Amino acid sequence: MKKLKIEPGVCGFTAVVEADFDEDEGAVRLKVASGCKSVQKMLEDLGDTFDSYELCLKKPGEGPLYDYARTHFPGHAACPVVAGILKCAEAESGLALPRDASFTFL
Repeated sequence: MKKLKIEPGVCGFTAVVEADFDEDEGAVRLKVASGCKSVQKMLEDLGDTFDSYELCLKKPGEGPLYDYARTHFPGHAACPVVAGILKCAEAESGLALPRDASFTFL
């Protein structure tokens, strides 16, 4: 199981993602704790289990989470939460190495 903390910025809605990969099924189960109602609703509506390849191996901005966010999230294009959820899922699924990413204003 991989666990990732996402600090999205000024909204203050820290998200904690847990991903658990089932090798037999090729599926990743996600658990996301966030104060953001849009993020909570996304996992309620889409469910918590996804085919790892269908979820993670997409072009930037594509796939089920981005498709949902595009139509249901409020207008905040720079929200890093979806990317963070995907980063945790791909690391847990063995599709990427678990390395930190960050944004830093200079």
